[in-house]
Amino acid sequence: MAPLDTIQRIFGLSVSFDNESVSVLDASALASSKMDELVGLAVFGEADEKHWARWAIWELGQVVGVRSASIHDLYAARGRGDIRGFTVPAINVRGSSYLTARSIFRTAVQQKAGAFLIEIARSEIAYTEQRPSEYIAVMIAAALREGFRGPVFIQGDHFQVNAKKFAVDPVAEVGAVKQLALEAIHAGFFNIDIDTSTLVDLSQPTLDAQQRLNFETAVEITQYVRSLEPAGVTISLGGEIGEVGTENSTVPELEAFMDGYNRTLAKAAPGTAGISKISVQSGTSHGGTVLADGSIKDVKLDFHTLEMLGEVARQKYGLSGAVQHGASTLPDNEFDHFPRVETAEIHLATGFQNMLYDHLPDALRSEIYAWLGTHAIEERKATDSDEQFFYKTRKKALGPFKKQLWSLPAATIATLEAAYDKKFGFLFTQLGVGGTAAYVAQYINLAPMHRMAPTDGGHSVAAAPDDPDAGE
Repeated sequence: MAPLDTIQRIFGLSVSFDNESVSVLDASALASSKMDELVGLAVFGEADEKHWARWAIWELGQVVGVRSASIHDLYAARGRGDIRGFTVPAINVRGSSYLTARSIFRTAVQQKAGAFLIEIARSEIAYTEQRPSEYIAVMIAAALREGFRGPVFIQGDHFQVNAKKFAVDPVAEVGAVKQLALEAIHAGFFNIDIDTSTLVDLSQPTLDAQQRLNFETAVEITQYVRSLEPAGVTISLGGEIGEVGTENSTVPELEAFMDGYNRTLAKAAPGTAGISKISVQSGTSHGGTVLADGSIKDVKLDFHTLEMLGEVARQKYGLSGAVQHGASTLPDNEFDHFPRVETAEIHLATGFQNMLYDHLPDALRSEIYAWLGTHAIEERKATDSDEQFFYKTRKKALGPFKKQLWSLPAATIATLEAAYDKKFGFLFTQLGVGGTAAYVAQYINLAPMHRMAPTDGGHSVAAAPDDPDAGE
């Protein structure tokens, strides 16, 4: 059976497909198990089935108003002071992605939330085996399945320049990030965090000199991204001034980066839109610091520093504010502080991965850990306990075990859904994003962006080189 015929069979008379367009006759079918079957084809089908299923999901979203969008204009309003009082969660969806994303959108519907991002980092794309075209399809499908309507903000997190590779061949390494941006934008990512903070050189005598490679390379990537923008879209871009897990950022560092970035961009491409937010370091680390017994070390987040940096970012540079990475493993009583100090955005990743592993059937978890003992053994330090080794490496199993993680027993799924719903509900409440769908409707243009149906060779671009050592 031809792929389009298979998709038509799934939806029957509810949706009409042909080689040029899609018509939705009964929108309730999109929020049914029919969508589960379609997204299964988009992820696990044969090559031609994947192309057609991903196209169908995109077009269904266009028809009913679930469209990938840029958060740039909302962040510009935040920078002007038009809106305030909430912190946008940027959620890295790594494992059991459809189930996880459904919980996010279910929470958004319940709380009338619109200001949230779903993201995946350069490194995560590699080890979770989720290329951008697949990721977009799964996120939109999850939104449709839960009856969500409105813009979907999908972000490329830590599109990072690897410092070691840059030192060997800067053109090739920056080119790899550009290729990833091309692949992502083509798929529908309209929010990208440029991470060239790895190039900061603290041996230089002045802050400008220390940040120079950071801001100059960020400008180069900014220009490239702007050259790829679809008509009517200003992709939201982020910059970064300090690597997460290092010393806390300072206001002079932020000013050195922003002054250099704006000066360089104005000279290279006058009138070009720059970044809309700035990532800083104020005390967290990616994934948290795991102790020998497997527990996570408490961290002390410097909210005063975060507040000062955000204030300068808004008042002096018109940005939405400061962005905090590595926040998902913080204690629950920390989260309501973020909107109080007007943090623009926080990134949440490892905590949800931990929840997934905590709820896996014992047999599957044991199988994964046995696999890690063979395939990730080179990452084990002599001082690592078993708990430390498995905690820091188990993300590497998410790709190889993707099908098993999508096919969990019904009882496990029900328990995990309840846990995710509780956690996302808590986070959305603490971060103040309930009700922000109204702000999104006010500031975000949601014009349709239809796509041609796949040809025999599909419609994807070449995949960017993997860089599993970057970022997260």
